[in-house]
Amino acid sequence: MKHLVKNSRSEMNPQLATPVENSKNPKVSVIIPVYNESRTIARIIMEARDVHPQTEVIVVDNGSTDGSAEIAEQMGAKVIRYPSPLGYDVGRCIGAKAAKGDMMLFIDGDFVINSGQLVPFIQALERGVDVALNKYEGPDRLGRVRLSKRVLNEFLSSPHLGAASMATVPHALSQKALKVIACEQLMVPPKAQAIAVLSGLVVEPVSFVDVGALNPRRKSPDSVEDLIVGDHLEAIHWILTRGDSRANYPDFGRKREKVRD
Repeated sequence: MKHLVKNSRSEMNPQLATPVENSKNPKVSVIIPVYNESRTIARIIMEARDVHPQTEVIVVDNGSTDGSAEIAEQMGAKVIRYPSPLGYDVGRCIGAKAAKGDMMLFIDGDFVINSGQLVPFIQALERGVDVALNKYEGPDRLGRVRLSKRVLNEFLSSPHLGAASMATVPHALSQKALKVIACEQLMVPPKAQAIAVLSGLVVEPVSFVDVGALNPRRKSPDSVEDLIVGDHLEAIHWILTRGDSRANYPDFGRKREKVRD
């Protein structure tokens, strides 16, 4: 798929944007949870449209009061409205349930990602990847969030994933992957990732999008970090409860019963 990395459109005045209706036969569904994002949502939708010639944009509005849903509708997106916030990641599950495309791309509504940076995730699915993750490329300073991501991937015997996680946007799924994972599991993205890996799906870190640089204000408060770490611990707990207590790591013949004699 040929694409250009564009910068100018991301700076356009949303009032000058031309609405484009969703494709009637989409190949790609772009899912965007939104809460009071009137400043960015029009530009995000414009970029989302360009990831594939047959694209639908699904906006899940979490009780916005600033006109975000109305702007999204004016831009031609399908808008699913809720009167109050749904909580973290629930909107992704709802958007996935409504998706008609063979491929689903998940982004957020609070900062603009250039379409040229999004296209590689769709291209990865087109070549057979089931779950395409944002590749981490940065200093290897292990804060607790990044550490939890790396530990989960080690438990999954997938060290090549590094700190890549479905907790980070952008990421993309095939419909095949969604059927294996089950939609409701998207509410805890690391657990969805664990299910994908242990089910034999192809999970790959595809391309690096520096979301911190795109939105410097995106620094997570401690409460959100607690949520992310907790999600990864839930995924690790799920791994342990479905197998042995060592997650299939070797014990090298320890005679544990001798201590109990």
